Amino acid sequence: MPFQIMLGREASASLIMRALTIAGLSAAVAAAMAVAFIAWRTAQPALPPRSAPSAVAQATSSDQPPFITLDAPRPLPPLTFVNGDGAAMTLADFHGRIVLLNVWATWCVPCRKEMPALDRLQGKLDAADFAVVPLSIDHRGRDAVERFYRELGLTSLRIYLDPSGNAPYAINAFGMPTTLLIDRDGRELGRMIGAAQWDDAAMVSRIKGYQGT
Repeated sequence: MPFQIMLGREASASLIMRALTIAGLSAAVAAAMAVAFIAWRTAQPALPPRSAPSAVAQATSSDQPPFITLDAPRPLPPLTFVNGDGAAMTLADFHGRIVLLNVWATWCVPCRKEMPALDRLQGKLDAADFAVVPLSIDHRGRDAVERFYRELGLTSLRIYLDPSGNAPYAINAFGMPTTLLIDRDGRELGRMIGAAQWDDAAMVSRIKGYQGT
């Protein structure tokens, strides 16, 4: 057999072996990533099923995302953030009040759409018994949020900042805005993913029901 043909076959065999090795490594990496993702997802608090319509979802208008209620209040992981003055806070600082925790950012278009409704909602309800906590994950910090508030004319909402950007992961939020309704003991009652008209009559009535008023 000519020497050149032998070399060609050896080169082809080498290329085939190399391709098989790369394919095997790729498959192993993919499998490892899949296992890691499953382990991470399992460790997250489970979201309630979207398929079960809730009383809140039935009370909101059809053009809004559903409000997903929980069968029982669910404890939340610790959340640390700061207020507009830079003071450290947690959800425990709102103990005794019904809280609407809204995770948002100034660059989020749906967030911009719903923020005026949240501002009006806070203005309608007694701040001593109910608090909207709009938690910004903006890396640009307080200045960006203050400009945003001025642009939209927001006057009832206070400023809360999550400089770490960890809040979406802590509460298992997979979209923005994500809003959690929290009871007086700091437990989640339900959530909504997406922009909503928070100050509509049905939603205000529902929140007053949780307040017991």
